[in-house]
Amino acid sequence: MAGDGVGVGASADEGRRRHYGEFYGLREVPQDERPLVVVHGNCQAESLRVVLGDGPDAQVRTVRVPPVHELEADDLPHLDALLAQVDVLVSQPVAGGYRGLPLGTTEVASRAARTGLSSGSGGGGAQLVVVPVLRWAALHPFQVIVRSPGAGEPPLVPYHDLRTLAVAAGASPLQRVPSAAAVRAVRDLSVAELRSRERRHGSLPVVDLLAGAGAHATHTVNHPGNEVLLGLARRVLEAVGLPGEVRDPGRTLLDSVHAPVLPQVLDALGLDTGDSRDGWLVHGRPLDDGEVRDAHLRWYAEHPGTAEAGLARHAAAARALAA
Repeated sequence: MAGDGVGVGASADEGRRRHYGEFYGLREVPQDERPLVVVHGNCQAESLRVVLGDGPDAQVRTVRVPPVHELEADDLPHLDALLAQVDVLVSQPVAGGYRGLPLGTTEVASRAARTGLSSGSGGGGAQLVVVPVLRWAALHPFQVIVRSPGAGEPPLVPYHDLRTLAVAAGASPLQRVPSAAAVRAVRDLSVAELRSRERRHGSLPVVDLLAGAGAHATHTVNHPGNEVLLGLARRVLEAVGLPGEVRDPGRTLLDSVHAPVLPQVLDALGLDTGDSRDGWLVHGRPLDDGEVRDAHLRWYAEHPGTAEAGLARHAAAARALAA
């Protein structure tokens, strides 16, 4: 049995290295006159990379790299080897010393040693373009993300519902269907938070892209739709002096989970209620929202304090929904 476990682990690691073949030096980084772009961050970063350039017809060359939360100390030499070649580093804001490793945005940018595209940079490094982490609650005003290191993620979907959190925490219940004013208040909280992040990190603006995409802005609170990713990719190219069109990949990115969208929410936002969705779609499989709620209530009972902490973390949104 132990031998079987080692074999499975070795096979998984080998598959992962093949998936990131250029990063690990198993395949050569494409060589031509186009700028080499690396996108650093979470799962949104990989989807942005796909839209920026994932083929010979793109304006830039890109390399698939592991998301920042998967990088380990043993990966740093591979990262440095890639950064030595890079022309443009696109990065979400990552704190210095992330997970005890030099993977912060500033730290990674400082190691990108090759002269970038920006004539104003003075040389000595790749051009840095910061993009924000996209979170947009307008379509999913009850949905929040709660980090619970001791508890992990709830079953079925890795998202929390403020209405369910309130029940589990013994707080005042929230209406299953929010008022139009509450929906717009939560949207405004998202706008304010994103604009604050844009100013704080000097990132490209995205609020107008999310608002403009309407009912297609997001699949979940942290999974933007293709339209938003395409708009952001255009802005990245413009920022490095390569204005032009980007091509839709022909498939839905960040497609693993699609959350319910209430018609009343769409109506409050002035959007077509025909784009509403009653239940979840998880890896292509329909999932009833009531089933998710019941599973989460059981999970909160098994992890005391988690619901209370989540509700406290997102108190502003809960207050907006209670109005």
